[in-house]
Amino acid sequence: MTLEDFLSEWNNGSDRVLVHTSGSTGKPKPMMVEKKRMLNSARITCDFLGLKPGDSALLCMSLDYIAGKMVVVRSIERHLHLISVSPSGHPLKNIDLKDVNGKDVNGEITFAAMVPMQVYNTLQVPEERERLTHIRHLIIGGGAIDASLEKELRSLPGNIAIWSTYGMTETLSHIALRRINGAEASEWYQPFDSVKISQTDEGCLVIEAPLVCAETLVTNDIVEIESYIYNKVEKLRFRIKGRKDNVVCSGGIKIQIEEVEEFLKPHLEKPFMLAKKKDEKFGEIAVLLSEDKEIKTVEATVRRLLSDHKYWIPREFRYVEHLPLTETGKPKRSILL
Repeated sequence: MTLEDFLSEWNNGSDRVLVHTSGSTGKPKPMMVEKKRMLNSARITCDFLGLKPGDSALLCMSLDYIAGKMVVVRSIERHLHLISVSPSGHPLKNIDLKDVNGKDVNGEITFAAMVPMQVYNTLQVPEERERLTHIRHLIIGGGAIDASLEKELRSLPGNIAIWSTYGMTETLSHIALRRINGAEASEWYQPFDSVKISQTDEGCLVIEAPLVCAETLVTNDIVEIESYIYNKVEKLRFRIKGRKDNVVCSGGIKIQIEEVEEFLKPHLEKPFMLAKKKDEKFGEIAVLLSEDKEIKTVEATVRRLLSDHKYWIPREFRYVEHLPLTETGKPKRSILL
């Protein structure tokens, strides 16, 4: 979809826009979204970031998806100068800082939204990296931010504020932000004021965001929720522990795969992952797969590192030439089930 296509749909007199959601099955599903809710979402984000009329926004993601559409809607709602570039892995390469009407934006991008891959690629090229540091607000969504990428982002110079987003198509982009760099950097996501959060009995995040979504959403993300004081007001925030389907229920103990991997990652040189396997005695067991041929050494290291977390220690250790991945490049943890 081109920018002209989307603007035509936005101005066609209908009160809804067609978007597509992946859904729980992973198959794209058509979904008609109210334009007023998209404007609500845009207003919430712009207010949170302090964006004002005359600021600029960079559109560098596909308009086939909600993230790209919402950049345009934020520009419409807040009267931002929209800078549009073709979606690519290097959005800041040879960029012309003029809006879609050809007006100069004074050499500054106030707001940009990118996926982790675009940010990673940008950091590899000195000229593009330099341009990135002059963006005032950068939000990153559409995938998890690797720990090494987050560490590099924390060290960037300049006044750029970098945020990780939490949301989905159903919430019209994000309902919470987490600061990655600066004094406010945190592992906790801060929901917008109009959003209420809670948990299921299993610990999954429940979202009530009536301004952007008519239904209460139950996610598959296992979270921890805590109260905190912000501007003298008590609020709730959440930290993601992992996915519900990445829990190993072994002998009555629940092991969150992502937590164990994150703990081990700094200490293991070769690529590795945890998978789960059915077991007659324990129901399920955790199995560590590693591309390190010295699997006995890996096992000894892991056992030493997890000596204070004995329930996290995998029951099996296996060498594999290549880690099993899905078509989208994510760990295929059910390979042994």
